[in-house]
Amino acid sequence: MNTTNFISAQEAVRAVRSGDHIHLSSIASVPQVLIEALCARGQELEDVHFHHFHTEGPAPYAEGGAFLDQGFFIGPNVRENVGKGLADYLPVNLYETQAMYRTGALRCDVALVQVSEPVDGMVSLGTSVDCSVAALEVARERIAVVNPNVPFAYGDLVPIERFTALVKADTPLITKEYSQPSETDQAIGRHCAELVPDGACLQMGIGAMPNAICACLKDHKHLGLHTEMFSDGALELILKGVIDNSCKVIDTGKVVASFLLGSQKVYDFVDRNPAVLMKEIAYTNDPWNIARNPGMVSINSAIEIDLTGQVCADSIGTRIYSGTGGQLDFVRGAKLSKGGKAIIAMASQTTKGLPKIVPTLKPGAGVVTPRADIQWVVTEFGAVNLYGKSLQERAKLLTSIAHPAHREALERAAFERFGR
Repeated sequence: MNTTNFISAQEAVRAVRSGDHIHLSSIASVPQVLIEALCARGQELEDVHFHHFHTEGPAPYAEGGAFLDQGFFIGPNVRENVGKGLADYLPVNLYETQAMYRTGALRCDVALVQVSEPVDGMVSLGTSVDCSVAALEVARERIAVVNPNVPFAYGDLVPIERFTALVKADTPLITKEYSQPSETDQAIGRHCAELVPDGACLQMGIGAMPNAICACLKDHKHLGLHTEMFSDGALELILKGVIDNSCKVIDTGKVVASFLLGSQKVYDFVDRNPAVLMKEIAYTNDPWNIARNPGMVSINSAIEIDLTGQVCADSIGTRIYSGTGGQLDFVRGAKLSKGGKAIIAMASQTTKGLPKIVPTLKPGAGVVTPRADIQWVVTEFGAVNLYGKSLQERAKLLTSIAHPAHREALERAAFERFGR
């Protein structure tokens, strides 16, 4: 397709039909101009479904009416509407999102994505590759917003000819600044860092706690990064040479990720940087790929953990809060890695003083990491390894890193349940 043949967003979304299933590129790179144009057609359409990872910015497609949002991961912009039944959640490990599209288990009629300006006939999906590569393979209509603010990131590139329509826009990507780590975050960071040997390959999320963990790794050497996403904390380690990827067996010398959310500094760093590969989720979250790098350390969080080691990370009781994400992908991949470790790191209690290590999960809570998969658990009070431990042993270990205010109740609950 000739890149001079741009059309308006309004003209592009005329290709959407009632009953279509639409894929959106996600996180910081949501194609807002296409969403606005499509939502303006709301009265003309019926039963249109949206699928996406966590999205930033306005989400008018999640407000009911002609559109039904069925996200793979629930962010703050759609959480309330999911609770009201106006939007919905599709439970899935992120690695399998691409397979749902490719196998036809989930329809994808239209792909709405945002891309970089072309280089030699190829465009980059920039900060949000996720499962968009799969969507662009199977969709009937493939509509791209070509935006000069989208970095040209190496990895999985897309021929410009693949698109059925191109729209031009010059809108900045959404950036995010994270709060400073609390004393609790810093204590958790120190305990996690003690479990990370020099030469390890890391996966972690974003936010104050991951940034605190990164800050505690500043004296490590020759770390690698193979992750779903990274942000400013990991970038600082890269710039300081702590993360140099020299010990990786696959993608040696390269940072590998699938999506990003952080400051403009992060987006500028990946632009035309051959040391960074932005790959589709089928690659980054494949447990067998994850396991190929020795010393793989995955660090993920939880909403609560019960005394047997079941991890809830997607809901508060029956209320969907986020999603399964790639936690289990990386837990299993890290455990398969030679010398690998799978860590669940969280504060021992909520900001309201409620325990996060509990006798049993709340009724209706989702188990994201089953107790048979759990390994290390870290709170501000220490780190325990549940791998190879019985239920009674797990209860004692988890109680030892619970908040002191809740330990007596946990001991009592463990005695009532296990007899000792």
